[in-house]
Amino acid sequence: MSDAIVLLGIGNVLWADEGFGIRVVEHLQKHYRFADNVQVIDGGTQGMLLIDYVLNADILVIFDAVDFGLPAATVHALQNEQVPNFLGAKKMSLHQTGFQEVLASAELLGHTPEHILLVGVQPAMLEDYGGSLSPAVKQQIEPAIKHALAFLQAFSVAPEKISRQKILTDPIMNIDRYEQDRPSEQQACRVGDARVLQSDNITIKAPQALQNSIVVDVDHRGKYD
Repeated sequence: MSDAIVLLGIGNVLWADEGFGIRVVEHLQKHYRFADNVQVIDGGTQGMLLIDYVLNADILVIFDAVDFGLPAATVHALQNEQVPNFLGAKKMSLHQTGFQEVLASAELLGHTPEHILLVGVQPAMLEDYGGSLSPAVKQQIEPAIKHALAFLQAFSVAPEKISRQKILTDPIMNIDRYEQDRPSEQQACRVGDARVLQSDNITIKAPQALQNSIVVDVDHRGKYD
C-alpha cells in the first residue's frame, strides 16, 4: 500500500508574507499533477480542523511563514522532532490555533506522521492588511517547492510538471486576481486600526467619567489574605 502523503500550506493570505504557505500550495495545484496518494491542501487558518489530515498522513510536508530569526526571505527546512518548535511566524487572531497544537493533539490521539518536513520562509512583511507576498518572499515559492520535491524523492514521489497551468478549484484565491483586485493604499488604509484614527470624520477626545460609576480593583495580587 502506498504511503498517504499530505502537502499542507498554512497561513493567512490577508497579512502579506503570512500567506506564503497558501501561495506555495496554490503554485503546486496550478503546475503539478500528483499520484492519488498525495493530497495538496490549502489549510489556511483552520487550526484544529486540520487534524484529520495529520492523523491520516504517513508523510506530512508543511509550508509556512516561520520566524527562524534569519534574514528576510530565507527558506529553511526542518524535519521530524525539530518541527513543533518553529511553526508559525505570528498568530493573526485570538481564535487561530497554532499548528504546534494540531501536532500535539495528533500525538495524544496516538498518531503522528512517520515523516514530517517543514519548509518555511522568514517573512519580510506581515503588517500589511490585504497585502500580497513581498517581492522577495514571492521569489521563494519555487525554491520552497524544490526543497519539498527533493525530500519526497526518497518516497518515490515524482509529480508531473504541467506545461499549461490548471484552473484552481477556488479561483477567487488566485494570487493574480488577489493582487489585481486589491484596493490601492489611497482607497483602503492597510495598517489596521490606524485607518479610523486617520479619518477626518473622527475627533479624538479624552474619556469622560461616568456618572454613578464604581471602581473595581481587578489587580488584587498580594492585597488580600
